[in-house]
Amino acid sequence: MLVVSNTSPILNLAIVNQLGLLQEQFGEILIPNAVLDELKISEDRPGSQAIREAVSAGWIQIRAVSNEPLAKLLQQTLDRGESEAITLAVELQADWTVLDEREGRKAAKSLGLRVTGIIGILLRAKQSGKLDSLQPVVDGLIKQAGFRIAPELLGQILKD
Repeated sequence: MLVVSNTSPILNLAIVNQLGLLQEQFGEILIPNAVLDELKISEDRPGSQAIREAVSAGWIQIRAVSNEPLAKLLQQTLDRGESEAITLAVELQADWTVLDEREGRKAAKSLGLRVTGIIGILLRAKQSGKLDSLQPVVDGLIKQAGFRIAPELLGQILKD
């Protein structure tokens, strides 16, 4: 399965010690160079060690983007990491693109990509029994990682 991720899902899951959910659900995760740059794994930041270990272990792999015109076009409305992640997903005809930001998700879907984000990953983990409860993880994402989610959506997810 080919899966391409943007920065925030990897970083936020690493901050709350749930990065392994990506590997459990998808095996390998591909990221473009811009995402690697944004992750700043050489710095001592929350989650950096887990991400470094995932890259060293080879289940997070870096791939160069070749369709520069598409990446540049997407950068008119998205940041470089999102633009390159979407471009790489298009180039590889990825099975999944992991994005959380609304505009990035919209752009990816308009290009025919299948999109999921942290909430989708957490819901699958809960359904498969890998997580006992969503509440502590979502609380950690909000408090530790600064994750933003609409209160109505959060309420619906936690209720379900």
